[in-house]
Amino acid sequence: MNGVGDMIAVARKANGLTQGELADLAGVKQPTINRYEAGDRIPDDEVLERLAVALGVTTRFLELGGRESAAIAVDAHMRRQKTTRASLWRTGEARLNLMRAHSSQVFEQVSLAAQAMVPTFDVLDGTSPEDAARLVRAQWKMPIGPVRNLVGWLEAAGCLVFEEDFGTHRIDGMSQWIGDHPVMLLNSEVPADRQRLTKAHELGHLVLHSNEPSDSMEEEANSFAAEFLMPEAVIRSSLRDVSLGHLQELKREWGVSMQALFERSYRLGFVSSVDRTRFYKAMNARGWKANEPGGEYVPRETPRLALHIGDELLARGYSREEIANIAGYRSTQGCPFVPHGGGLRVVQ
Repeated sequence: MNGVGDMIAVARKANGLTQGELADLAGVKQPTINRYEAGDRIPDDEVLERLAVALGVTTRFLELGGRESAAIAVDAHMRRQKTTRASLWRTGEARLNLMRAHSSQVFEQVSLAAQAMVPTFDVLDGTSPEDAARLVRAQWKMPIGPVRNLVGWLEAAGCLVFEEDFGTHRIDGMSQWIGDHPVMLLNSEVPADRQRLTKAHELGHLVLHSNEPSDSMEEEANSFAAEFLMPEAVIRSSLRDVSLGHLQELKREWGVSMQALFERSYRLGFVSSVDRTRFYKAMNARGWKANEPGGEYVPRETPRLALHIGDELLARGYSREEIANIAGYRSTQGCPFVPHGGGLRVVQ
């Protein structure tokens, strides 16, 4: 990796620009952009400024791309449909890497005094996803039963959670570590119940796959999420009845989709594959496969940690423009750290 070139490439992809389009905006030629990104050339100060303006970031942001804390990650976790076009998930990876780099610059100014931490376990050493989920719940001292305000638990453990409209429903979310703190980027346009499952799924990746990937990462993250949101010891007796009416009641109680509840029952062995086929036919016939009823009973969880960090910086005397600049944004528009009130205890 060459630092500046990597950051130019990531910011370009995250903004949905081709090399040619960025070249036109910056007043250079496309082969020049290619050489910058390949590390064969380094832009001078004037060109770097034009590139930063075109990409909506600061020149300092591009220059600090070579630092270890902001270096581009190549092992981002992503929850997406298997048929998702490569161009879509590559843009998603770039958006996550860009957010990761912005966050790393903020962490140069503040350190979170998190109430807990996101622990890590190695499935290759024999820790099952279900055991890991139970251990996380125990370490976080979570109440028995449904998880209320999952984003609050994540942020209390120092996880930065961001939401964006991905422009597609084929990608639900993605995650990566920034030093001691993870970052999670979620699709703001998916239903709240599905988004909660995505948060738990991505938490599973962060917990289980921080050191080394496994051959069955997605299945392991799914198993973690199921046990984390629907602990077998608590929900088991409720899943013997999987009638549509009962599943709607359980959805309101547990904050997960009817389909997730049915899949949990299926994985626990309460229903057969024939029952499973019949269930999805019934959901399709009612138009519920893509748009389940009862969504109004699952509250939308709003991330607050980024804004709370901004509140603290504001309290220290920084202006909103300075906060955006610290995070590497060209302006306050689109900067998730620009505050609107609230507070968070941070330590220097």
